[in-house]
Amino acid sequence: MKKGLFLSLIAAVALLASCNKSLPEPDQITVNPNPLTKVGDKVDADITGTFPAKKFAKKGVLVVTPVLKYQGQEALAEPVTYVGEKAKENGKTVNYKNGGKYTQHCSFTYVPEMRQSELYLRFEARVGKKVIEIPDVKIADGILVTDELAEAQDNELAATPDKFQRIIQELTEADIMFLIQQATVRSSETKSDEMKALQAAIKDAQADEKKAINKIEISGYASPDGGMDLNEKLAKNRQKAAQDFLKKDLKKNKVSNEVEGNITAEDWEGFQAAMEQSNIQDKDLVLRVLKMYNDPEEREAQIKNLSAVYKNIAEEILPALRRSRLILTTDLIGKSDEEISALAKNDPAQLSVEELLYAATLTNDKAEKMAIYQKAAELYNDYRAWNGMGELYFADNNIAEARRCYAKALEIQPNDPDVNYNAGVAAMADNDLAKAEEYLGKAAGTSANLNAAMGTLYTKKGDYEAAKKAYGNSATNNAAVQQILNEDYAAARQTLNNVKEPNATTAYLKAIVGARTNDKAAVYANLKSAIAQDAAFKERAAEDIEFAKFAEDAEFQAIVK
Repeated sequence: MKKGLFLSLIAAVALLASCNKSLPEPDQITVNPNPLTKVGDKVDADITGTFPAKKFAKKGVLVVTPVLKYQGQEALAEPVTYVGEKAKENGKTVNYKNGGKYTQHCSFTYVPEMRQSELYLRFEARVGKKVIEIPDVKIADGILVTDELAEAQDNELAATPDKFQRIIQELTEADIMFLIQQATVRSSETKSDEMKALQAAIKDAQADEKKAINKIEISGYASPDGGMDLNEKLAKNRQKAAQDFLKKDLKKNKVSNEVEGNITAEDWEGFQAAMEQSNIQDKDLVLRVLKMYNDPEEREAQIKNLSAVYKNIAEEILPALRRSRLILTTDLIGKSDEEISALAKNDPAQLSVEELLYAATLTNDKAEKMAIYQKAAELYNDYRAWNGMGELYFADNNIAEARRCYAKALEIQPNDPDVNYNAGVAAMADNDLAKAEEYLGKAAGTSANLNAAMGTLYTKKGDYEAAKKAYGNSATNNAAVQQILNEDYAAARQTLNNVKEPNATTAYLKAIVGARTNDKAAVYANLKSAIAQDAAFKERAAEDIEFAKFAEDAEFQAIVK
């Protein structure tokens, strides 16, 4: 609330009618908010006051222009024209006898130089042809820019991890086929190409120090024709016959691994798979029977009733189900961390892309990490390498290079949610809010950090209610900024006390909460802490209108000098 502002010009208008009378007593004018506050990229204010009765000349014309003055520059808002009852000009008419209300909205597009500024009213006043000179009148201070403390850098970036596996498992399989209702291993089956490959794989795993036998399994099967008791006996015998054969071979090659065994008495699953791959006429009818009946005996009876089809099934499908399956699981043991790190430095081309990306996780040296990612991008053009470089540039506050790297990553993998998320955070740090919103819109499915990033975006756009919903119970500096802007100081204080890794910004925000709640001790203690952690806050605090009421205190001045 400010006194003596607007009536100085009304008095000037009135002087034309009564030059020798003294000036009237000052009225009141209000600016809301005062001090001025940045919301998004705008600084808006509503100005209200009163035209007193019998003071506005009937032929008077008054043009009022809000002017924001800063660093020798000016920004002008839209003017409003007020006119007396008998004035010929267009404008808002002010009744001479009763006076009236003065209301005006002003809006300015914010630029950083406006941080320290003052709002004035500028007047053009005349009655008839007589122009009255009136000096600009200051009505408010500005500008609160606390929203800028919501930083993109407060958001945790999303990693695009490597898929390196030190141990990769490899399967080698071979089938031993049996005649109907028999469980004898025929010599021809032990000499098949599949069996030779299995035996060679066992020898290789035994000899190679980079390989190890993980497991050997033998499963015995019977086709689903015939009774359950018979089929169960056949499956067991077939499994044992194959196991006896393989154990002799393992003993000869000095392999001590145990052989695991299991059986499938009636291989309906194998039957269905074989039918689906076959060209047997009416196979769809057979497959429908399998779906309709779960009881094995009923299934077999229904299929045998399809006499024309069953002949083909007996010839083409069932023989392949009378078998034992031998499965060798071999562990391929990859390079050690020491080997990977050495090759990453000296001969990175010898590493796969997964090994090279994994190498970057084995060092905390940023320069070394960057060199590894650059080599991975050069050799493999992998989007994750570009994302890794982007993270390192972002951590060094090189936002332009971070954005370039994320753009490269998205050229390769345009729909990756993690890279889109990181690109959105980097765009926010560059104050490119439109692009940030576009990227974050494609980041669905990334980490829970997306909500916090959206909260930051909404804060920067000035949508504080949407920001509040996005942050939820997040305990971060940015969430506290939103609470301060929503004037929820108790919540902001609690949030700041729960920040996992408090820093200089945390302390500075606590000082702002102290200032807004008239807690002088909190202001000074937290300002000292903030400046001790980051000297840049000394200059900011000295200019920050959040602390205007403390500016003349000797203790405050000692802190910011």
